[in-house]
Amino acid sequence: MSEAPRQGWLARLRAGLARSSDSLRGSIGGIFTRRKLDAASLEELEDALILADLGVATAAELVERLRKERFGKDVTETEVREFLAQAIAAMLEPWAVPIPHRERFRPQVVLVCGVNGTGKTTTVGKLAKQATDAGLSVVLAACDTFRAAAVAQLEIWGQRNGVPVIAGKEGADPAGLAYEALERAQRQRAELLLIDTAGRLHNKAALMDELKKIVRVLKKLDPAAPHDTILVLDATTGQNAHRQVEIFKEMVAISGLIVTKLDGTAKGGVVVSLAQTYKLPVHAVGVGEGIDDLRPFEARPFARALLGLDAT
Repeated sequence: MSEAPRQGWLARLRAGLARSSDSLRGSIGGIFTRRKLDAASLEELEDALILADLGVATAAELVERLRKERFGKDVTETEVREFLAQAIAAMLEPWAVPIPHRERFRPQVVLVCGVNGTGKTTTVGKLAKQATDAGLSVVLAACDTFRAAAVAQLEIWGQRNGVPVIAGKEGADPAGLAYEALERAQRQRAELLLIDTAGRLHNKAALMDELKKIVRVLKKLDPAAPHDTILVLDATTGQNAHRQVEIFKEMVAISGLIVTKLDGTAKGGVVVSLAQTYKLPVHAVGVGEGIDDLRPFEARPFARALLGLDAT
C-alpha cells in the first residue's frame, strides 16, 4: 500500500470514528481534570468505557491495567487516552488479520453472511473490486434471492468490476445458485468466489436451514468449501452485534468479521469487545459508502482514532 493512499485512509478512519472518539474523549476529559488517579476516577472511567460499547469485561481489564500503572499519581486526560490507545491496540493486534488468500484452492470460496441492512451486499462488491484490483479472477453469487434489490445491486457491482454474477429469479433456491456458481468458477479456473447470502432473522429457522444447505451443496463440489465464512456487522447496533455473532455461529462456522458503518455511530468501541469476546479475526472495517472506505483492519490506527489521537 503506497503512503499517500494509506494517509488518506487514516484520515477517513479518524473522521469516521469522530462520533465515537468525541464521546469518549469528552467523558475522559470530564474525569481527569487536574486529578489524581483514585478509586472514584477509575470507577467513572470504567463506566465511560462501557458506555462507549467496549463491553464490561474489556472496560474492567483496561481500568485494571491503568490502576496498576498509575494509581495515586497525577494524570492528564491525554496521558489516559494514550495509555488506553496503547492497551487497546495490544488487545486488538492478534485479531487484525486480512482475509487470507488461499492459493491452494481454486477457487477460494468465501461465504458472506449477516442480517439485512448491515451493508453485506455492498461489502461483497467492494471485496470483489479489491480482488480484481489485485489481479484475481472473481465470480459473484447472488444468493440473497428473497431481496430483488440485493441481486440488482450485486449485478451492478459485477458490471462495474467486469466479473460474472450468478443470479436467478426472485425466490430461486439459494443453494442451487451457490452450486451453479461454484461449478462455473471451477470451470473458469477463477481464483475467488464470493457468495452473498440472505439475512432474514425474523425467520431464523428458515435462514439456518438455508445457510446449512448452501454449505452442504458446496461441499459436494469441494469438501473444504466454504474456505472462509465472514460475518458482516453494522457498528451502529452496538452491543446487539454480539447477539448477531451468537446467532450466526449457531448456523455456520464463522471464520472472521467485517464491521461496517463506523462513521454513523458513537459505538465504535464495539469492535474491541467483539474481538475480545469471540477471538475471531476482524478482517476489515468500513467508514463510509465509497469504494475505498472498506479497508483491512489495523489495530494501532484504529485504537488511536477511537481515542481521538493522531495516527503517529
